[in-house]
Amino acid sequence: MIKVVRHSKFRHVFGQAAKNDQCYDDIRVSRVTWDSAFCAVNPNFVAIIVEASGGGAFLVLPLHKTGRIDKSYPTVCGHTAPVLDIDWCPHNDQVIASGSEDCTVMVWQIPENGLVTPLSEPIVALEGHTKRVGIITWHPTARNVLLSAGWDNQIFIWNVGTGEAVITLEDMHPDVIYNVCWNRNGSLICTACKDKSIRIIDPRTEEVTAEREKAHEGARPMRAIFLANGNILTTGFSRMSERQLMLWDPSNLDEPIGIIELDSSNGVLLPFYDPDTNVVYLCGKGDSSIRYFEVTDESPYVHFLNSFTTKDPQRGMGFMPKRGLDVNKCEIARFYKLHDKKCEPVIMTVPRKSDLFQDDLYPDTAGPDPALEAEEWFEGKNKDPVLISLKYGYVPTKNRDLKVVKKNILDAKATKTPENKSPASMPASSKPSAKSETKLEEILKEIKSLKDMISNQEKRIIKLEEQMSNIAI
Repeated sequence: MIKVVRHSKFRHVFGQAAKNDQCYDDIRVSRVTWDSAFCAVNPNFVAIIVEASGGGAFLVLPLHKTGRIDKSYPTVCGHTAPVLDIDWCPHNDQVIASGSEDCTVMVWQIPENGLVTPLSEPIVALEGHTKRVGIITWHPTARNVLLSAGWDNQIFIWNVGTGEAVITLEDMHPDVIYNVCWNRNGSLICTACKDKSIRIIDPRTEEVTAEREKAHEGARPMRAIFLANGNILTTGFSRMSERQLMLWDPSNLDEPIGIIELDSSNGVLLPFYDPDTNVVYLCGKGDSSIRYFEVTDESPYVHFLNSFTTKDPQRGMGFMPKRGLDVNKCEIARFYKLHDKKCEPVIMTVPRKSDLFQDDLYPDTAGPDPALEAEEWFEGKNKDPVLISLKYGYVPTKNRDLKVVKKNILDAKATKTPENKSPASMPASSKPSAKSETKLEEILKEIKSLKDMISNQEKRIIKLEEQMSNIAI
C-alpha cells in the first residue's frame, strides 16, 4: 500500500532557542509546587513569578531588557504569601492580575516603561476566597471581567472596574480545581477538577451544561481548554500513568472523538492553543520538549506535527499573543521557557522563501480592543473578539488607565451638582483631591529616585574614567 502523507503547512515548523544575549539571566524562579505556568507575556512585558522572602513577588521586565537581571531589580511585591498565578489583561498591556496563597487577587498597573521602584500598592485588591487562589484568567472579550478560582473550590467572576465579585460559583466542584478556560466569546467556561471530571458551565445562569466523569482515569492533574470551534481538548493521565491527549465534542461527552497516548513521564502537560492556526502546543513541567499538534475537522482530528527539544527541562512557560510576533520572519508562536535561573525565548517558525506577508499564516487575530463592557456581559450579551490584521505588523495603541469605582449610592449623590451652578460656586471641585495629591507625591518620589540614579551613574562614570586614565599613563 502507498502511504499518503497528510498535507499541512505546519508540517515543517521548527523551533529555535534564542541566543544567550537574548535571554533573561539570574532570575530566581519560584519553587512553589502548584502546577501553573509561572510566566505571562504580552507584546510589551514578560512577567515571571520569583522566589521572595517574607511574601510573594513577581518580576515584570520590558521585552528588550535581556541579559543579566540585577538582584535589586524592582518587583511587584504586594502579596503576603507566594504568588501562584499571573495573567496579563488582553485589553490593556499594562494591567496584570495575580493570585496568591494569601487568599487575595490583586490587579496592578505597570508603568509604560517598566518598574523603577518596587510596586506594593495594587489598583485593587479583590477579597472573597477563603483559601489560596491558584487560577487567574481574564475574560477574552469583555473589559475588566476577571475570573479567579481557589482551593476553597469556588470560582469568582469579578468586575474589576467596581472591585466587586458579581458571580460566585459554589457547590459545583467537590475538590481542587486544576484549571479554568473561557470559550472564544466568553459565554461558557470549562473546568478540570481533582475529582477527574470536566465540566462545561454557563457562569451567568450558574448551571453546569455538560459534565464528564473520569475524563482521564489517572490520579495526576489534568487540564481542559476550549478550541475555536467549541470542542474541548484535555490533557491528563491514564490508569497506567501514561500521559494522554483527548478531544471531546461538548454535545456528547460519552466518548472522546480523538485520543493520543504520549509517554509515561509524570510531568503535568500544559496546553497552549493558537485559535488562528488550530495548532496546540504541549509543554510538560519538567520536560525538555514542546510537542505540537494540528487540530482539523477530519479524522483522526488531532495530528502530531513535531516536537522541539532542548537539553534543559522547563519549570514553566509563557505564550506570546499573536499580535506580539514578528510576521516578517513567519513566526507563528513564541514561548518564554523558564529554567531554574533563566528565561529563554523559543521561536516557532514556518519556513517560507517569499518575503511577502503570508496571509494563510496570519488570518485576522484578536486585537486589544474589548468587544463589550463588563456591565453588558453581566447583563447577558455575547460578542466575538474584535479582530485586527497583522499585515503591516501590530502597532500598540495608547492604553488607558484602569480606574476602579467602588459603588456607593451615598457617594454618587454627594458628587452630583446642579447643572446651572457656575464653576466659581463649586470651590470643592477646584481643590486637588487627596488621591491626586498622593499621585503627585508618587511622581515626585519617582523623579527623585531617577535623579539619584543618574547622579550615582555619573559618579561611577567619573571613577571609571579616572581608572582608565591611570591605566593609560
